[in-house]
Amino acid sequence: MDLQIRQELPKDKELVSALIQEAFANEPMSDHREQFLVERLRKSEHYIPELSLVAVSKGQILGHILLSKINVKDNHQFHEVLALAPVSVLPEYQRKGIGGKLISESHRKAREMNFKGILVLGHKDYYPKFGYKAADNFGISFPFDVPNENCMAIELYQGAFKNISGKVQYPKEFFE
Repeated sequence: MDLQIRQELPKDKELVSALIQEAFANEPMSDHREQFLVERLRKSEHYIPELSLVAVSKGQILGHILLSKINVKDNHQFHEVLALAPVSVLPEYQRKGIGGKLISESHRKAREMNFKGILVLGHKDYYPKFGYKAADNFGISFPFDVPNENCMAIELYQGAFKNISGKVQYPKEFFE
């Protein structure tokens, strides 16, 4: 499959919203509102246009990923990292490596932009394939009552989380 990963363009927004909705339509762990989260984040100070990526083949958008700014707060300060939420692929193209290519490219771009790491609340069997580990290995906790195995983090370079620990603080856009 001829696949190109590129930055989402303003003209892509409606197609991306429909894609996200379709990608999560049959996902039992979804609230089926991920497309609204993406819309809210796009309008926020946490949005980074360069980290909203689409996977395109033959002119059709098959997948999307969004990384946005988030904080980890310890006793003394806030540490800015990224949240991966969501990664979406059209159902008929799932399990073909598109999500993985989006994740890998988003890591590369985030590293180029000097971000330290990425946090994700996600499937315990999927994200470790890309280097994600339980966030509590880094002393990072999530503010949700979910199993630790679903709360994951990845350093974008060795030792990036050395001086980062504490509780994840999600922006209000994640809760509206």
